[in-house]
Amino acid sequence: MNNIKTLKKEHQGISTLLAFALLPLSGFATDIYIPSLPTMATTMGVSSLQVQLTLSLFLISYGVSQLFIGSVLDSFGRYKLSLISLVIFAAASIVIANTHNIYLIYLMRIIHGFTVGTIIVAKRAYFVDMFTGDKLKHYLSLFSIIWSTGPIVAPFLGGYLQTAFGWESNFYFLAILAIVLAILELIYSGESLNHFSEFSLKKITGIYITMIKTASFSLGIVMLGLAYSMVMIYNMTGPFIIEHHLNLTPVVAGYSSLILGFAWMVGGFIGKATINKPFFRKMTTNLLFQGAFVLTMIVTIQFISSLYSLVLFAFLIHVTAGYIFNNYFTFCLGLFPKNAGIASGLTGGITYVIVSFLSYGIISILPAKDEHHLSTSYLIITILSAVIMFTIFKIANKKTELLHNE
Repeated sequence: MNNIKTLKKEHQGISTLLAFALLPLSGFATDIYIPSLPTMATTMGVSSLQVQLTLSLFLISYGVSQLFIGSVLDSFGRYKLSLISLVIFAAASIVIANTHNIYLIYLMRIIHGFTVGTIIVAKRAYFVDMFTGDKLKHYLSLFSIIWSTGPIVAPFLGGYLQTAFGWESNFYFLAILAIVLAILELIYSGESLNHFSEFSLKKITGIYITMIKTASFSLGIVMLGLAYSMVMIYNMTGPFIIEHHLNLTPVVAGYSSLILGFAWMVGGFIGKATINKPFFRKMTTNLLFQGAFVLTMIVTIQFISSLYSLVLFAFLIHVTAGYIFNNYFTFCLGLFPKNAGIASGLTGGITYVIVSFLSYGIISILPAKDEHHLSTSYLIITILSAVIMFTIFKIANKKTELLHNE
């Protein structure tokens, strides 16, 4: 451990800013080329479902990597692994930009998922390493807000890059971004972990089992997966609806995704503002709003089919999804502070595995055709969310009764 570069105290402020700057990387890796999906399908001569699979493969590998990488980071440290991952991510982005082979792109997107998973889990754990108490709670509640800058900025930027330089420029941008951040990390960051855990598979497995058996933790992760699936289903279908069904440009698709990224951030801010309100009451109220928005969308699109109605209802629905995500993310990450890397990895990992399978499964049944399919997808997820929320509520009530009887 003597060759570890420790984080200098005078660099802690810059290192914290860099940690925040890296949190939106997963959003950039998915959202920057969303306006380019239809063009990529046409250029490479593949179907919309095949090019949408590049998103699903990223999400699967991103999720799976987080399931085990947390324990590795707790045992071997955060800094070196995240730095190496940034370099590999940049290299994979350059490969994608220089090939039209969809299967090679699939492989590179899987590599993207594993490297981004390592980086994000390391940076989430950084905050638990460095801060405690109210300050840590404050930073944790900012995670989904900071992360949402990716979905806001990335598709907006991607729409212009696509129009000016072609879809390949999106991946050149990702490579440049990763290289710049890697250089800054090399100069200003260092190892934040003070106590390295012994890498014992038996012990780690026991921690995983304890976490998963904690019903509030596991069902909270399911709620996270359902909330973000709403966003991912729009990401996979929205550009095709806008560019093919409504006959508008990739720039318009980018602006629309920017607005919906802002919706996710609004949901996060509302979540932060109501952080001390009674949990189940505020979550139930939010879910009722979500259901009302989805049903109103289904009724309205029978009479109106336009970009404005599509974006308006998607915006309102994504605000409620962002609210759910903010509340449950803060809750799940704060449950196991002594095993921050594992808790962060397990939370993110299972969330994105749920998102990848659920979103791809729904668009396989309800493909990117029009607003009718999108609104039906929203309805399916809202119903599933209501079932899980009811289950969580029942479990919490049962626990309260047992404690009261004791």
